[in-house]
Order: sequence, then structure tokens, then C-alpha cells
Amino acid sequence: MKNAVVLLSGGMDSATVLAMARMQGYTCCALSVDYGQRHHAELAAAQRVAQTLGAHEHRVVKIDLTGFGGSALTDNNIAVPQHATTGIPLTYVPARNTIMLSLALAWAEVLHAQDIFIGVNAVDYSGYPDCRPAFIEAFERMGNLATKAAVEGHPLTVHAPLLNMSKAEIIRQGQALRIDFAQTVSCYQADEEGRACGVCDSCRLRRAGFFAAGVNDPTAYRLT
Repeated sequence: MKNAVVLLSGGMDSATVLAMARMQGYTCCALSVDYGQRHHAELAAAQRVAQTLGAHEHRVVKIDLTGFGGSALTDNNIAVPQHATTGIPLTYVPARNTIMLSLALAWAEVLHAQDIFIGVNAVDYSGYPDCRPAFIEAFERMGNLATKAAVEGHPLTVHAPLLNMSKAEIIRQGQALRIDFAQTVSCYQADEEGRACGVCDSCRLRRAGFFAAGVNDPTAYRLT
């Protein structure tokens, strides 16, 4: 079995990707990042998901993006939008996926792993620039220029299996893999118990996905 590093946020997309990687026969080393986000409920969810879905190992790396701010998720002075907006929303965290993939790249090289999995999606998403296919392709090229492993003939592949899937398709895939989505947390401002606000962009996308899939939404909401 080959090692793979799977970025695991604690949300339903990354949980689905972990299950898909396991199904493909990878020994999955799950990596979560405590970057100063508004709540830690998603990190607790990541721990549950990693255990339930059989990750070989789960590590949490701590960095502090609140030192820069610039996002509603890393600066308490910027409110999380309650309604859909045009353009790239305030919940975009500058360079977040670049940083997370770089951490995954470092761990993958230590593990002699040639595969990284990430749950980005460019269909039902908030318009973040670091969720687009061009970004994933560019990062893979960079990783294969920047690492000892690739230079010595062991190139890296960045897998983004949800990239072109709708939220409904992701939910159906998760159901087929017997994922308990009630264990996951997607909300940008969940409370300490992991209950979702029901009004942020992530909650709206998640709720609409369950509705479109014809599947009961197991999310615990603070608001109805």
C-alpha cells in the first residue's frame, strides 16, 4: 500500500476525499491545520473523521494566520457575511490552500509519499481562486520542481477528485462510501458544540447540496 497525505479540514468534502483515497488502497496520513480560524469545532470533527474512516495517522499543524488577518475567518473585526455576495467573499483566507498544500508536500516527502489529496471544488463553491483546476495543476508542477524526491525520480501527484463535482454528487459519493456526514463541520462560525449557523456561505452550499441530492441533512444547526 502506498502512503498518501490527505488534507483533512473536518468538513464533508475532505471527509469524502479521505474515504475515496482509502478505497483506492492508500495508507492515508491525514493532515489538519490549526491556522487561527474562528473556531476549533472543525478540528475536533477532523479528529473524529480520521478515526472513523481509518486514517493511519492524523496530525494537526499549528500556524497563525491571524498575524496577517485579511479574512473573516482570521480577523474577528471582519464579520462573516450572512448573505450571498458577488466576487470573492470575505471568507477567502489569503494563501490558505497554498500554505496547506506546502505543509502536505513537506510531510509527503518525509513519508516517501508521492500522492497528496485535497478536497477543493470548483463547481458549488465560494469562488476562491485557490480552488480552481489551474491552481492545483500549477502547485503540482511547483512541487515537482521544488522537492528532492521529484528531482531524484519520484514525482508528486496532487489529487483533487471532487474538483468538478457538484455538492449533490459529493454527497451521493459520500453516501456510497458510508460516510456519516453528521460527524463533519463545514460552518464558518460553528459554536463550541459544532452546531452550524445555517446562514454563512458554507452552510448555504451544504444545505443546498443535501436538498439537491434528495438526502436528509444531518447537520446540527443553531438556526432553522
